[in-house]
Amino acid sequence: MNSTNDKHKELATFAGGCFWCMVSPFEEMPGIIKVVSGYTGGHKDNPTYEEVNSETTGHREAVQITFNPEVFPYDKLLDIYWSQIDPTDPGGQFNDRGESYRTAIYYHNEDQKNKAESSKRKVAESGRFNKPIVTDILPAQTFYPAEDYHQNYHRTNPFRYKMYRKGSGRDQFIEQHWKLKKDPNQLKKTLTKMQYEVTQNSGTEPAFNNEYWDHKQEGIYVDVVSGETLFSSQDKYDSGCGWPSFTKPIAESHLNEKLDQSYGMVRTEVRSQEGDSHLGHVFDDGPQDKGGLRYCINSAALRFIPKENLKKEGYGEYLHFFENDTYND
Repeated sequence: MNSTNDKHKELATFAGGCFWCMVSPFEEMPGIIKVVSGYTGGHKDNPTYEEVNSETTGHREAVQITFNPEVFPYDKLLDIYWSQIDPTDPGGQFNDRGESYRTAIYYHNEDQKNKAESSKRKVAESGRFNKPIVTDILPAQTFYPAEDYHQNYHRTNPFRYKMYRKGSGRDQFIEQHWKLKKDPNQLKKTLTKMQYEVTQNSGTEPAFNNEYWDHKQEGIYVDVVSGETLFSSQDKYDSGCGWPSFTKPIAESHLNEKLDQSYGMVRTEVRSQEGDSHLGHVFDDGPQDKGGLRYCINSAALRFIPKENLKKEGYGEYLHFFENDTYND
């Protein structure tokens, strides 16, 4: 998360079902100052989790995001929000039923209201769903932070959090409705043979004979298929393996890890979240002072965007990685 002064702060409030699942998609984005889980939209002051869960207070579980709109605009927060929910469900979200789990965008000013309504129309017209979009767009009301044990639950209880996401049906829904729809024939036209083999068939390119293994230019690496942000040059290092190596991704929520037992080995495969591209694997033999992980990634799965081209190519919010300004911690 990033720090800044008050004049660059704005609030966004979203209800998306269980608030445990609505923190991590936002918190690692540039310009995000704070994400708090809580309750809003009800008629009782300072409600407890038990009271909200009893469906007697009128509140919904929500997250309130403090962000810098000059770094990460509200439109992009809306894009993230929609991709985490089932906007056609009027009775809750996934296995969680009741008013407290219904979806809503709570706007804090007229500009947010207009953008929220526009984004809702785009979702409705996208053809992703064959049912009406029922997510409410409502004026922001008093937001009450939830109890401490609910805050950053994905970090304090990572195993239970992952099991809950899977068991609730949220992950399956996102994979079915929000993943990039790919046309293999079109991809074969736009990708090189190696790029297609790596990203679509989980192939591996030759070590020390690929585009980025010793690349040192400043910028970010995105999925060659979907364009979603993956890694920063600031986290790249020479591991000696012959493939691009990184100590961490730009955002953990942009990656999907899967057990890989191919070739008689047990490894952790890394795939992009939206594009579902095979990227490589993650190992625990990385630099200990950087967390101990080594993301070993195929160059063929990546497209590099130099820092001087970030704004031009629509990734301007990531410029702060390379600037010593008030946006950095």
